[in-house]
Parts: sequence; C-alpha cells; structure tokens
Amino acid sequence: MRQAELPGGHKVAVYNVDGDFYATDDLCTHGQSSLSDEGMLDGKVVECSWHFGAFDVTTGEAMQMPCREPLKTWPVTVLDGVVCVVLEEEPK
Repeated sequence: MRQAELPGGHKVAVYNVDGDFYATDDLCTHGQSSLSDEGMLDGKVVECSWHFGAFDVTTGEAMQMPCREPLKTWPVTVLDGVVCVVLEEEPK
C-alpha cells in the first residue's frame, strides 16, 4: 500500500489486493492515523496501528472496533500500467 496526494492536498491510501487496486482516504476514521504509513494490510483488510481497528479496503466498511465509521473509497483505474485514482466530479 502507498500514499497518494490528490489535487488540493487530500491524501489517499492505494492498496494492491491480489493484483486489483483500491483506494480509500488515508486517515483512520477513529484515530486520525495514516493507514498507508502506519497500518498493516492483510488481504483486503487494513489494520490501524493506533487502536487496532480495521477496514475492508474494497468497500471502506469498518470491520473491527473501535472503528465504526467507514472509510471513503475512491474509484481506481489502471491506464498504460499507471494506477490512477478517479476524482469525482464536483456537484453542480
């Protein structure tokens, strides 16, 4: 897993799960710890090192207490071998 910075400075974590790529907000929703810097990825579950909460990186779902709020997920595509996080359109 690696951290990426979106335009405007927003940080996301990008994960490689068996050759498929996923992206979530980088900060744990419970303790504001960087998941890409301090977390541990096991399959499709990332565990926060601060309080050992966990999330499913494919859906953002909180999997283990004390985390209750899901992570925001971001669409990912691979173009010419480059992993790209797809930015959502701003509301009109």
